[in-house]
Amino acid sequence: MSKDPLDKTADAVKKVADNVRDSVHEAGHRSNAEGERVKRETLGDSMTPGEKAGSAVNEAKERVQAEFDKGKRDLRDKR
Repeated sequence: MSKDPLDKTADAVKKVADNVRDSVHEAGHRSNAEGERVKRETLGDSMTPGEKAGSAVNEAKERVQAEFDKGKRDLRDKR
């Protein structure tokens, strides 16, 4: 059964809104990850090993979250 034009339009608008939301979230996560990397480069030796490790973990976490948001968009675009 085919969808009527109104449902197709609503689906398209929802897809665009979801993609925009995920793009914004991805950009935020990538920015946060880059900030952690820059923080370690800038503060360098003044950071304790624990602070450096925590920063590296935060960077990795942010990169994973960014890839997750990108993956959601990619999956949605394949439908």
